Amino acid sequence: MALHQLLIDVPRQQLLQYIDGHRVKQYAVATSAKGVGQQLGSEQTPVGWHQVWAKIGTNCPANTVFVGRRATGESYNQALAYQYPNRDWILTRIFWLKGLEPGVNRFGSCDTLRRYIYIHGVPSSKPMGQPGSKGCINMHNNDIIELYSKVPVGAWVLIKG
Repeated sequence: MALHQLLIDVPRQQLLQYIDGHRVKQYAVATSAKGVGQQLGSEQTPVGWHQVWAKIGTNCPANTVFVGRRATGESYNQALAYQYPNRDWILTRIFWLKGLEPGVNRFGSCDTLRRYIYIHGVPSSKPMGQPGSKGCINMHNNDIIELYSKVPVGAWVLIKG
């Protein structure tokens, strides 16, 4: 079985995909507008070793809206964006991350899983390659769909600040 790893390079705002140690793809992402950090409520992107805990959104159409990891039945569009201008849009696919380092990103007030940190899709109007999320790792929908089809639950994820 192939070893799948993702490296999220926060300074470069890139996600690098590796299979068996070989880089196979690179994507532009957006991490937290508030930088890196571990604490619950900080809206910062956590660093360190993680694992894909769950994949959510299999076979959902692009622009499917998720709230609480559940599809709402809505499809993102400009009218919906206008109706909910302050919503943190989670679209299309979700990789839910679990921290692997006790005291760094696992357990207590720094627990990535309990902070609901995801790699997820966002509207195409949201810029990539610069910080701008509320802690998660954001990707454009076409990119998250492509990555989702290739990365299994259990894949290792390293977030470097």
